[in-house]
Amino acid sequence: ENPNLKSGQVEIKAKKLIILSKTENDFPFDLNQEPHLHLDTLLDNRSIALRYKKFSSVLKIFETIIQSYREAMKNSGFTEIKSPKITGLASEGGANVFELDYFGQKAYLAQSPQLYKQIGVSIFERVFEVGPVFRKEPHFTTRHLNEYISLDAEMGFISDFGEIMDELEKAVKFVFEKVGKENKRELEIFGVEITSETLKNKIPRLELAEIKKIIKNKYNYQIPEGIEIDPEGERLAGKYAKEEFGSDFLFLTRYPAEKRPFYTMPNSENPEKTESFDLLYKGLEISTGGQRIHNYRQLINNMEKFGLNPKGFEPYLQVFRYGMPPHGGWGIGSERIAYKLLNLSTVKEVPFFPRDVRRLEP
Repeated sequence: ENPNLKSGQVEIKAKKLIILSKTENDFPFDLNQEPHLHLDTLLDNRSIALRYKKFSSVLKIFETIIQSYREAMKNSGFTEIKSPKITGLASEGGANVFELDYFGQKAYLAQSPQLYKQIGVSIFERVFEVGPVFRKEPHFTTRHLNEYISLDAEMGFISDFGEIMDELEKAVKFVFEKVGKENKRELEIFGVEITSETLKNKIPRLELAEIKKIIKNKYNYQIPEGIEIDPEGERLAGKYAKEEFGSDFLFLTRYPAEKRPFYTMPNSENPEKTESFDLLYKGLEISTGGQRIHNYRQLINNMEKFGLNPKGFEPYLQVFRYGMPPHGGWGIGSERIAYKLLNLSTVKEVPFFPRDVRRLEP
């Protein structure tokens, strides 16, 4: 009954042994030895591999991440919503959407609850959602999934997008603190410790244009033309945050308007920039957010600027006709938090059963 006792520290004298279920085949690998499995072997035999304490510990930590995020949001006065995952609108636009036939109509798997959570702001002022999102992105990387659990939030009556970053920072630190307290045994397996020291300092904030100059001058790396920041740029930005500020986290702000969705608020002094941000953790983007356009006419003009037909977004635009407060929010790729926290080889080790370009089962 002592939870601190590990396997092998207690001797049990059995009076009787009953076999409840016999195996039909040999196990695909030895469950009694330290697992060193190729990724395909691990994922092809996922239901068996998860019997390893090391792999199941990832799921326990992932559970805490999701649950503590929900707790953080409730503590800050957010109301939980559940938006539809089959929708007639492609919330982020572009070609990275899964189309499906919905009784003869064209529909999509939701890329994000973005348009719905903005509507939620008009009702509750502060809303959040924990749920799956789907991205038809043909990436073969260690950081991408085609279905993941997004931790979203949207908040109204803000004065500027700095308030959004303040709220996100508070939530993220709460999540890490909870994982550090509730998953000590699981973290030990990976040799990871979350200390208060790593969470006490304010997360630094740098404009994207500024970090590009720093990366070029300090690390002699030029981010490719036409790209706001690439994976190597993110890695070096994370390195700079650690060296300069002693932080695993870094906010990058004011991304170019052409690289952000149509609903993103332009900067008042320089409309080519936006009141937006990415949050990096250990050199990887784990969250994207910013202030949204709340004025109906400005939103219409921006949609047309992006080549979108406002008539196709009428269910979304309806709420803006009757007044919306200044608002904004974020979305977090929850699996990426566990991936970087535990120094895993790929984000695919985090979900119960991951979905990527090649993998539709098990």
